Amino acid sequence: MKASAARTYARESCPSRGRGSNLPERLYSASPHCRAVKVATVLGTRSEIIRAAPVCREVGQHNEVVLIHTGEERDPRMGEAVFRAFDLGRPDHELGLTTAEPTKRLASMIDELGGILRRESPNLVLVFGDSLTALAATLSAETERIPVGHVEAGLRSFDRSSPEETHRHLIDRVSRALFCPTSAAAENLHREGIVQGVSIVGDVLYDVALQYAQAARERDIVARLGVRPGEYVVATVHHGAALDDPEALASIVGALVECGRPVVFPVHPRTRERLEGAGLWEPVKGRVMTTAPLDYLDFLGLLMRAAKVVTDSRGVQREAYYFGVPCVTVADSTEWIETVEDGWNAPVGTDKEDVLHAILHFNPSGTKTKSFGDGHAAERIARIIDGMT
Repeated sequence: MKASAARTYARESCPSRGRGSNLPERLYSASPHCRAVKVATVLGTRSEIIRAAPVCREVGQHNEVVLIHTGEERDPRMGEAVFRAFDLGRPDHELGLTTAEPTKRLASMIDELGGILRRESPNLVLVFGDSLTALAATLSAETERIPVGHVEAGLRSFDRSSPEETHRHLIDRVSRALFCPTSAAAENLHREGIVQGVSIVGDVLYDVALQYAQAARERDIVARLGVRPGEYVVATVHHGAALDDPEALASIVGALVECGRPVVFPVHPRTRERLEGAGLWEPVKGRVMTTAPLDYLDFLGLLMRAAKVVTDSRGVQREAYYFGVPCVTVADSTEWIETVEDGWNAPVGTDKEDVLHAILHFNPSGTKTKSFGDGHAAERIARIIDGMT
């Protein structure tokens, strides 16, 4: 094991348990005499690494944390650099994935993760959200009879055409500890008959946003890009629904080009590939300000000062909500329904006219609830894990 700032272990008074231990039927607070557990945290995307950072730090106070990186995004800037930026050190295991085809990647992940889990023999496998990585880790853990803890359990968009929605259902059915970010997520699980192991902890991304908000405000990213606070639009597009449909991608970028406002567009490597393949890259970069992917603090600083954000990112939807930035979501649905109900998020799909209209005319006036907790979700997750016997 590699020691890091995120992984400190207390083994003297908490000897490790065997893998056969079961999670409790209900979730307990930590006992001062708890036994340490080994927690394998499996991450594949930049967003997962960011959300996992506070959880790993808190869980690592009393338990052993093994970091496994699948490299799902296939770009070092989306993985290794983020581990360093959030003081997580290097992953203990990194998968050698080579194929881009989803079914083959899933099969390869399951195979490689199965071997790692057999060697590490953790007491718990922790997964985040609804990525292919989270699904692969869940299926591998189930095969190896290792309990799964799901951070962001219970989220539902009710769009069964979305692969991520299928992933959420499968992961929640298998998981033994379900860490819900909101009361609505817990209610979704209860309606589906999942009642044991469910705990409302808050949104771990809100933890991160609060922890880094001041540092992000101090960044000079707005001045460096030469835009004026409150006058520009931030855009991010990197999910499959848009990238896999050339017409949808052309509609979204067409709205950005025609909106008549300054647009800052940090471009994910996969998005650039699709734009180039569709012959859209040159027209886009000539009309809007494109940048390479920004680090988290630069992006958060840019988002905070934006007039609006246009995105298909579920994380950016929440970050926009946290900081009171109107969000135009280029998808037909969202699992973060609280952002819509409070009036700060408009899922408009990918039709160019609908996106363009929302950029120009969507101006929320509603109040924001405290749906996402109080910034201590990671601490609650750690206490629950501490209390497992």
